[in-house]
Amino acid sequence: MLLRNVKLFFLAFWLGAAVFFSAVVAPGAFSVLRAFALPNASEIAGTLVTRTLAIVNISGFVIGALLLVLALIFRKHFGRRTVMLEVFSATVLAFATGIGEWVIAARMRALRISMVLPIDQVSSDDARRMAFNDLHGYSVTALGIAMIAALVAFVTIAYRARLNTN
Repeated sequence: MLLRNVKLFFLAFWLGAAVFFSAVVAPGAFSVLRAFALPNASEIAGTLVTRTLAIVNISGFVIGALLLVLALIFRKHFGRRTVMLEVFSATVLAFATGIGEWVIAARMRALRISMVLPIDQVSSDDARRMAFNDLHGYSVTALGIAMIAALVAFVTIAYRARLNTN
């Protein structure tokens, strides 16, 4: 029971942080800094968002990996379908956040460095800028997939808990 509550807490905590980041932090950083009409507002906002997203991604990876290990250790205590769903969703959470941080975000950081100028001053038809924009889309998708996986894991664990208390 304690283990279940801890797993639900960490999933809820991470999912809340991911939603807050996606709905408030990222758009807020860009809109506030652009409102000051700074020549490099997007560069500053992007740096803030990159740093914050790293925390969301790394914590999602750790939580997903921990959930996966715990689900595999305690699989004998629960039904096969719910364990498989928990294992699958924990794997997707860890994989999506890991890819988001150590592949997609790493490539985005490398592209930003290679541009030399702040991203606001790089032409929108520059190949590096277009690649950066594509990677941004993949990053958003990876985080969205991770959030769905976390929600599925949360519902699965809560559902299993409800069955065990009745």
